[in-house]
Amino acid sequence: MARGEHSPSCARRWRDQAASEQWTPWQTTQAIHGCCGVSLLKAHRLARGWSARQVIQELEDLCERQDLGEARASIDLLNAWENNRARPRPQTIDLLARLYRANAVRLGLAGDYCDDNGGTRVVVVSGTGGRTPYRAEDRIDDDMERRALFHHALLGSRFGMSGRILAEIERTRQELDRTLAVTTVTEEQLDRLDEQVLRYRREYITSAPLPMLYRLMLELCDVRTLTAARQPAMTQRRLLSATVMLALLSADALMKLGDTRQAHAWYGTARTASDDMGDLRLRALVRAQQAMLPYYYGDLAETVRLAREARMLAGSAPSSPAALGAAAEARALARMGEHKAARVALAEAERIFARMPPEGHDHLAFRFSERRLQFYRLGTLIELGEEVDWTPGPSGAYAIDPALLLLDQAAHQARDGKVDEACHLAEKALLQVPPEHRTSIVLSRARAVLSEVPTARQRAMVVRRLADLLADATPVS
Repeated sequence: MARGEHSPSCARRWRDQAASEQWTPWQTTQAIHGCCGVSLLKAHRLARGWSARQVIQELEDLCERQDLGEARASIDLLNAWENNRARPRPQTIDLLARLYRANAVRLGLAGDYCDDNGGTRVVVVSGTGGRTPYRAEDRIDDDMERRALFHHALLGSRFGMSGRILAEIERTRQELDRTLAVTTVTEEQLDRLDEQVLRYRREYITSAPLPMLYRLMLELCDVRTLTAARQPAMTQRRLLSATVMLALLSADALMKLGDTRQAHAWYGTARTASDDMGDLRLRALVRAQQAMLPYYYGDLAETVRLAREARMLAGSAPSSPAALGAAAEARALARMGEHKAARVALAEAERIFARMPPEGHDHLAFRFSERRLQFYRLGTLIELGEEVDWTPGPSGAYAIDPALLLLDQAAHQARDGKVDEACHLAEKALLQVPPEHRTSIVLSRARAVLSEVPTARQRAMVVRRLADLLADATPVS
């Protein structure tokens, strides 16, 4: 017997009353479901007075009589189905519907989205005094009547405990217990979702943003369905964690694609989910990741604010969000010309990273690895005007990052009057990026190089070649 359920004797009393008043099996099922705190599927069995073993036997007999193949059911599986720990296969749902003379909706295994109420649908539940049949919409009236009863008792001159008030107190607790125990998500579903999120974080490193965005949207549609119903705290927490990661991946993909409005909105969704979850490290990660949106497309001061907020939320313990926040702050300060503060922030990022526990060699999105530290270090040093000696890695992994660093170098060379070197470097950066990764974030940085070219050099051959390359380049969108 699951938590919050009544004893079998309660269902037996409902069966006795149903027999004396000639209720239909469906009315009896609803009465037991409404009173005893059991699922609709279990209520069907209790309405017939069957044990779990009898149900399995009845299913097997049904399959044999109607030549429906094997039942593929067991007592353990039935218990899992009845207590919402697992869901039957579609073929098994059909068998259960045949057995109980019902449909998937009445078995509690599907939703009813009809506009009409199906006529005079009578639902039997426990009333305030006796046990009488009444319509489902009358449950609202029942709640109002119960509230009026408690208000009347509260306003009365004496606080006597009548039998009816005691019964309503007990029923209120039972209904609350049932609400707290309800879950529509199984452990298997949560484990599978966690595996999916981890796979997306791994594949995001090398995948093109647009097809990855579409896959993320499909996954988020499934997650939204799971989160639509109220879940126990631990289940809700795991769903929120998955939501945060999937929303962050979506926001980052949209940022690469140049859709800043949608990227900002998805960062907001990730922020809402992480704040609801209350995990400080996850809240810090969202701010640290979001800081790069204004870095590439907006206000550098906003990048610094978000990065510092991330570091504050992350606390003193070394972590990826703390290191990323410090590194993002260093890069933005360097571009703003605050060189001393940038060096301090970069040193802090390196200090945090040195204290972080090793996380293995698995490259995951949002994990602040040695490679990510190197990317932010080089970006900061380039903005500080220092000469950097580095060789871009293979174009397959982190395809956009090396190009962005080369384009930053090219922009500085253009500002220093080295127009030929700048254009050659920008051209090299564009050509090394695979077409599916040649998104707006790359092309906008390349155009920034052209904007640094003095007017007197605008018609130079090397400048026109870069301009033609940009004109021919179609951003992925």
